Amino acid sequence: MTSTEPQKKRKQYTIFAGLMIGILLAMLDNMIVGTAMPTIVGDLGGLNHFTWVITAYTLASAVSTPIWGKLSDLYGRKGMFMASIVVFLAGSALAGTSSTMTELIAYRGLQGLGAGGLMVGAMAIMAEMVAPKDRGKMQGMFAAVMPIAMVGGPFLGGFITDNLDWRWAFYVNLPLGAIALLVVGLTLHLPKRTGKAVIDYWGAALLTVGIASLVLMTTWGGTEYAWDSWQIIGLGALTVLALAVFVWVERRVEEPILPLHLFKIRNFTLASVLAFMSGFAMFGAVSFLPQYQQIVQGASATNSGLLLLPMMAGVLVFSTISGQLTSRTGHYRTFPIIGMGVMAVGAFLLTQLGMTTSSFTSSLYIVVVGAGLGFLMGTTNLIAQNSVGLRDLGVATSTATFARSIGGSLGVAILGSIFTNRIHDSLTTALGPSGASLTSTGGQLSPKMIEALPTPVRDAYLGGMVDGIQGVFTLAAVFLALGFAISWFVKSEPLRDFTVASSDTKDTKPVPVLAD
Repeated sequence: MTSTEPQKKRKQYTIFAGLMIGILLAMLDNMIVGTAMPTIVGDLGGLNHFTWVITAYTLASAVSTPIWGKLSDLYGRKGMFMASIVVFLAGSALAGTSSTMTELIAYRGLQGLGAGGLMVGAMAIMAEMVAPKDRGKMQGMFAAVMPIAMVGGPFLGGFITDNLDWRWAFYVNLPLGAIALLVVGLTLHLPKRTGKAVIDYWGAALLTVGIASLVLMTTWGGTEYAWDSWQIIGLGALTVLALAVFVWVERRVEEPILPLHLFKIRNFTLASVLAFMSGFAMFGAVSFLPQYQQIVQGASATNSGLLLLPMMAGVLVFSTISGQLTSRTGHYRTFPIIGMGVMAVGAFLLTQLGMTTSSFTSSLYIVVVGAGLGFLMGTTNLIAQNSVGLRDLGVATSTATFARSIGGSLGVAILGSIFTNRIHDSLTTALGPSGASLTSTGGQLSPKMIEALPTPVRDAYLGGMVDGIQGVFTLAAVFLALGFAISWFVKSEPLRDFTVASSDTKDTKPVPVLAD
């Protein structure tokens, strides 16, 4: 090892710290804001629109992810990553100044636009800086961000709400973002992109309309509007039309926002499908398990966050193990197979949750889900990146991230509909038509409200909650079993090295270097 190599290693880890702060910003924000939402609603009003504070963020983040990925391929990853941080911080600062719920929803949408570039930017930069043989070691560092966000977010949000002002739930992003900008701006040097960049505005607009319509249709269907209402049918028609025209446009433009030829690559397509399926199951677990833990098992809001820690621990440990093994052996095909299989087993175990299931038992089931997810998360990104040349590295990373986000959005919507309908049916069966009135708020009552119900009504509601959670994970288990079958079609291919000029790409860019 030369005398300059330790210094370069230190600078590399400094850069990764800046990238991880960017990822932390995107993951932490929803956790903090979720805890502060009751106080925000009490201050700004608009209880009937408060779900849009979350939906605006997640929707904007999902639809902007592939756009950021393509822009990074065209203009350079460093500049686009820093631009996404700036957009996110601008949305955060404005959200903290909100005086109405409408303003807050709009500013949260701006935050989401920036968040869409944070994850994809960090992962694409890492792929361009680190050789595949060493990339597994970095996956463990990046995976550590998730448990920090999932556990630390609710605690930080509760502390801010109780001891400061809810506006600091947004202002807290500003110093973190400033540090990330400073670190990345001063230390990261990547090869410059050459040639004329052409932006696919029509493709970006059509993809945004199509995905937004799809998410709204699955979110509102069966809750805000009946599935056969003109609103839901209209959103379905708009989804099909927008995506059909999007495919037509992408086949004809010079620089498509989502190059369709990538889907002719089997491993790339399979990685996107597996990312979608893992997102569907992961977000379902995170969204519905806390309700079971608080209402049926009697955990507090803070403790229900801690009860998800086993899943995050499983993600961290097994993501690190799979990354290290990939680095040492160069083989990755078995990990998506193991991951999907283990997640399917975990989902099946969660179908056994009942009225008397202990927190310890449910935590063991949750660890199994987290272990499977750990094998999948980093591997799906690696497979997508390894399937393409350097020129498409950004859009490949963004597509896998985009697929996971859309899977999560649709998973929450579809599983939520099953959850609510099961509770409604159970209450109606136990209490007759009067039981349906308890689900007029979407099947959700606070734990204190449930404790105050008459014993027969409370027991019926708890039974409905158990029935609902079992229905959620029954569908998730079937979905993941299908994913397990699909994962066997992944091919084992040699790992590419994007840190040197690749023989299978037209790019002849030099090795990325660190700032002196």
